[in-house]
Amino acid sequence: MNIKEYKEKLFKSDTRRRLIENFLSLSVLQIANYILPLITLPYLVRVLGPEKFGLIAFSQAFIGYFMILTDYGFNLSATRDISINRENKEKVSEVFSSVMIIKLALMIISLILISVIIFSFEKFRQDWIVYYLTFGMVVGQVLFPVWFFQGMEKMKYITFLNILAKVIFTVAIFVFVKEASDYLYVPILNSLGFIIAGILGLWIVFRDFEISFKFVGLKELKRQLKEGWYVFAISVQSNILSSSGVFVLGLFENKTVVGYYSAVERLLKAFLYIFYPITQTIYPYSTSKLNNNIYEGKKFIIKVGVITVIISISLAFALIIFSPDLLSIIYGKDYVEYSIIIRILSIWLIFGVINNFIGIQYLSGLGKYEVYIKSFTLSVIVTLFIYIAFTPLISYLGITFGMLFGEITLTLAMIYYIRRHKL
Repeated sequence: MNIKEYKEKLFKSDTRRRLIENFLSLSVLQIANYILPLITLPYLVRVLGPEKFGLIAFSQAFIGYFMILTDYGFNLSATRDISINRENKEKVSEVFSSVMIIKLALMIISLILISVIIFSFEKFRQDWIVYYLTFGMVVGQVLFPVWFFQGMEKMKYITFLNILAKVIFTVAIFVFVKEASDYLYVPILNSLGFIIAGILGLWIVFRDFEISFKFVGLKELKRQLKEGWYVFAISVQSNILSSSGVFVLGLFENKTVVGYYSAVERLLKAFLYIFYPITQTIYPYSTSKLNNNIYEGKKFIIKVGVITVIISISLAFALIIFSPDLLSIIYGKDYVEYSIIIRILSIWLIFGVINNFIGIQYLSGLGKYEVYIKSFTLSVIVTLFIYIAFTPLISYLGITFGMLFGEITLTLAMIYYIRRHKL
């Protein structure tokens, strides 16, 4: 078979062509997401030191809650809405307008809540400027319509804009951050990257997709809020499972301990980016397939899921074996004693991949959000119990074990409810 015949076979249908193009686009993005943090992360850890790096990490974890609030689950619910109605330009404009109106309103509410928290507690008030500068990430994320591009299955736009923002941030870090006293440049540059990507994203939506902004009725706004509610509840609980450890640790420990832990945790999570192109690419496709034929949709998810989980297991074992050497090379010998974090979270990574296919691809694809939420609620209870009970006793290990056992609980709970409801 020559190259021409191979290409014709590979791209024999529009659906397959679109899937491959989206996968390649997101693969490029995740390579950038993997490489660029590995360039800036060791540099920032060494230049800022654990204390200032811990402050930056804690502020990002704090602001992360408001990024979830403004997302309101639209990255799944609105993606699904756009995907189903992508051929109806009038409906797509209506969905786009209603989602943007809600997100902007939630952003204003977030700013008010942040201000109340900052000026009510000394822990936040003493570094108030860091939190306000980091809030630019919320603004940028509100503006960037990633859910629109995912629903239209035009992932190349997500790739281009995200890489542009990250390259700007990466270059600027080396230009402006030279010593620990330059720590304020980190949230400034990070926020600018988000905002620039968001503005360009909106410009592309209006230019290339001919979407018109309209003031929609209260009925449509209520519908979007209702559609997004279950996913929002899932997102909040998902954050508790995977991203709130740094924030909780910061409530019990000083900034230096937070700095050490967050540096190691971020390195592990950089490897998680490897799996995003697969899961983001197939979500609109698996959703459509499940709605057309649940048997074929389930078969497709299982097939891709098994391959992806095998890859995650291989990666986890490699991280368990080589984590001390990895930390020594990237951060320095002072971080080697924290390799236990990577070893424990490597197992967490495997269950995270499994849960994506069961929860996001299957349950969310079917619209069975209530089952997903029940499972998440149970896992969040387990996670928070371990956080609160053990972090004061064993410090960052309490957070690490909380993440792991919370993720395992989620897997078992979803399997139980799927069998119970015969889904």
